Amino acid sequence: MFRSAVASALAVVFSAGIAAGAFAQSKPAAPTTAATPEPAARAKWVAPIKGDATVQMIKTNSKHVGKEIVTNFKIKNVSAGAIALFRIDEYWYDNGPKPQMVTGDTQRYTKPIMPGEVIEMTTRSPAKPGASRSQWSFSHANGKIVPKVVAKFD
Repeated sequence: MFRSAVASALAVVFSAGIAAGAFAQSKPAAPTTAATPEPAARAKWVAPIKGDATVQMIKTNSKHVGKEIVTNFKIKNVSAGAIALFRIDEYWYDNGPKPQMVTGDTQRYTKPIMPGEVIEMTTRSPAKPGASRSQWSFSHANGKIVPKVVAKFD
């Protein structure tokens, strides 16, 4: 009986000591001299374009890299609204009297392209014998894209 009373008393003493350490207060933090940063500006909603959208395009020459034909594009949205789900289709044709499509690639840009924003996209078509010239097609979720090839952006 005496043992159980001593064990209970020791358990109470030890738990009180642990609890006191757990609830002890620390010193207050020293004030900082740096100014607090401003909160980030909220994103603004720009309505997507419906119908034809206009972009400027800088295209580099296509290169054979391994077993692929790689073409890089820089695209700038010069429309008044955002372009949603921008898409590039590149088709490669042979040099015959009736050109036949040999290979091609499709790339999509899933984020909206805001007015004035510049993006870079790359198409990678499998290299096939006879692929000599290419053609591109641009589109977006709500219509067509009217591209204008430029040497540098305005």
